[in-house]
Amino acid sequence: MKSSPDKGSLPRTVKRHRLSTRAWHWLNVVAVFTLLMSGLTIFNAHPRLYWGQYGANPDYAWLRIGATRGGDGFLRIGSLTVETTGVLGVWEKDGRTSTRAFPHWMTLPSHYSLSEGRKYHFLGAWMLAIAGVLYLLWSLVNRHVCRDLVPRQTEITPGHLWQDIKNHARLRLPRGEAAARYNPLQKLAYLSVLFVILPVMVLTGLGMSPMMNSSWGWILDLFGGRQSARSVHFIAAFLLVAFIVVHLVMVVVAGPVNEIRSMITGRFRLPAEKGDAA
Repeated sequence: MKSSPDKGSLPRTVKRHRLSTRAWHWLNVVAVFTLLMSGLTIFNAHPRLYWGQYGANPDYAWLRIGATRGGDGFLRIGSLTVETTGVLGVWEKDGRTSTRAFPHWMTLPSHYSLSEGRKYHFLGAWMLAIAGVLYLLWSLVNRHVCRDLVPRQTEITPGHLWQDIKNHARLRLPRGEAAARYNPLQKLAYLSVLFVILPVMVLTGLGMSPMMNSSWGWILDLFGGRQSARSVHFIAAFLLVAFIVVHLVMVVVAGPVNEIRSMITGRFRLPAEKGDAA
C-alpha cells in the first residue's frame, strides 16, 4: 500500500507570468490575428510571390495560388503543385464558387475588399508595434528578457538541446518546479519571434508602404527589391503561424485550463512530480 505523500510533494500554485507579459500576450492575440487575416485579404489581390524588384503575371512566381481552366484549385511552390480545391484557389460560399486564393473564413474582412483589408492591416500593425516596443522596454528594465528568456550556456549545448527535443517529441514535459520555468526550446522560440521574425515583418511591411518607401527606400534595397521584401514578409508570417500552431498544441498537451489560467491571473499550478499524488 502506497504511503501518502507529504505536503511538500503535492502540486502547488506559484506566480509564473508578470502583468506586462500577460497584457502583451492578449494584445498580441488580437493584433496578430488581425494582421494575418487582413494580410490574406491583401494577398488575394495578387496571389503570387516573386524575387527581385518587379513581378507581374507573365513573370515566374516561386509561389502561386490559383485555379486551373478546369476549375481546380492549386498551390504551386517552385515546381511542386498541390491540388487545393475547396480550401485554396477554388472554394464555395453560400452555394457560389469563388476563385480567390484564400477563402472568406480566413480573411478580414470576410468579403473581398483591398482597401478595408489594408485598413485592418495598418490597425493590427500599430497595435503590434506599440505593444511590442512597450513590452520590450519594460522587459529590459525588469530584466525579464535576461533572467527568463536568455538561455544559460549549459542549456544550449547540443546534448542538452537534443534531449529537450526528444522529450518534447515524446510529450515528456517538465513537471514540478521545472514546469514554472521556460525550457531551452521555449526560450529559443520566443527569442526568435521577438528579435527575428517580428522585426523582419515590421521592416518588410514598412518597406512596402508607399509613404515610407518614398523616404526609406533603403529598406527595400536591404531585402533585394519590393517583390523580395513581399516574399520575405510572407515567409515571416508563415513562420509566425507555425509558431502559433506549435504553441497551441503544447498548451493543449500541457493542460489548457492551467496554462490559460496562468496567462490570465499569472498563477500557475505546478504539475506533480511523477510518483506524487495530485
